[in-house]
Amino acid sequence: MQQTTLFESTQERPLASRMRPRDLDEFAGQQHLLGPGKILRQLIEADRISSMIFWGPPGVGKTTLARIIARRTKAEFVDFSAVTSGIKEIKAVMQTAEESLRFGQKTILFVDEIHRFNKAQQDAFLPYVERGSIVLIGATTENPSFEINSALLSRCKVFVLNALTPDDLTALLRRALADRRGFGGQNVEIGDDELYMIANFANGDARTALGTLEMAVLNGRREQDKIYVERALLEQCISKKSLLYDKKGEEHYNLISALHKSMRNSDPDAAVYWLARMLEAGEDPLYVARRLVRFASEDIGLADSRALEITVAAYQACHFLGMPECCVHLTHAVVYLSLAPRSNALYLAYERAKEDALKMLDEPVPLVIRNAPTRLMKELDYGKGYVYAHDTEEKLADMDCLPESLLGRRYYEPTDQGSEARAKENLTRILARRAELRAARKGSE
Repeated sequence: MQQTTLFESTQERPLASRMRPRDLDEFAGQQHLLGPGKILRQLIEADRISSMIFWGPPGVGKTTLARIIARRTKAEFVDFSAVTSGIKEIKAVMQTAEESLRFGQKTILFVDEIHRFNKAQQDAFLPYVERGSIVLIGATTENPSFEINSALLSRCKVFVLNALTPDDLTALLRRALADRRGFGGQNVEIGDDELYMIANFANGDARTALGTLEMAVLNGRREQDKIYVERALLEQCISKKSLLYDKKGEEHYNLISALHKSMRNSDPDAAVYWLARMLEAGEDPLYVARRLVRFASEDIGLADSRALEITVAAYQACHFLGMPECCVHLTHAVVYLSLAPRSNALYLAYERAKEDALKMLDEPVPLVIRNAPTRLMKELDYGKGYVYAHDTEEKLADMDCLPESLLGRRYYEPTDQGSEARAKENLTRILARRAELRAARKGSE
């Protein structure tokens, strides 16, 4: 364990280091893994750790979790860095772990930045993990599916750590202000809005949030044994003017609503303005991109099927580039959606079908369109009368595919807008021809 020297004051360490959680109760966020009764919490509390990978963005607690495990476990805990270690160091640690195992002492090896190891270095772990000589815990900011050898990955459970929410970060900042390890006892005055401003700026990263708070407090106005952190100072610390925006509350929904309704009303200028308001206030570009993908099918649909392709491409661009570069791709999609022809026929079709589906969840599938993979099912008339549409001249079979109680029900009602006009013509032709085929069949019966 690292000791503090006579020449090193605890208060000289960065706030993020001083406030590192000591146990699971101090840990911020990740309730899906560490909440009461959740699997990772149970494994840690019971000291039943198996090989695992912590995957998540920077500043969400991957290394902190490993250190909490180190304090709780009865196993030997070895902290290893992929940045400074090679195969020689790996083999030395493995040999020590195997010797410890002979005396009944288990070894947990924590590897930070495990994705930085190349294939040969990762392969060096494999036999020891397989034999149970070590329990491997890796931490990575990169997708393990691409960065970790499949053989090693298959022997590890992957736990995904999410970016911390503004609420998580705000609670963390309040604890830093109250805790003696942080600014407890220093009488710091800072408003809730300013704390939330820091939390938004940090974008899910606890280190960034605590670092920003530390900078603001150290540069705050001192007056009568109090330190005042004011908005003007905070805006200098984050080099960004604060916009009225609250990712968790009403303003968040007001702005996304404004963006949707501006696009729906074919107003690209208003739509781009509301887009900029969201992005410049710190909104996650992937959230905006997801909403655009939904809009493409809900409000445009088959009137212009390219809208869906463009919004999915914009989402991918946001994923590849992030902010600020991806703002132009979102603008591309927003303007395209604003000017595209409108149809909500797909949205209405699903809502109508959903209403019937919920009322008739036990409606049986017609025998004619059931598969018959077994002899018994064939004897029970599964698939009897099925006609493969491609075998017909018109690629159209005379079959009823809806349950009997819903025959003739129409869900999709295409409009005359854009490309959907052609879909409407095609559907009208199909329905008319199917009616003729049915009439001919009934006439011959």
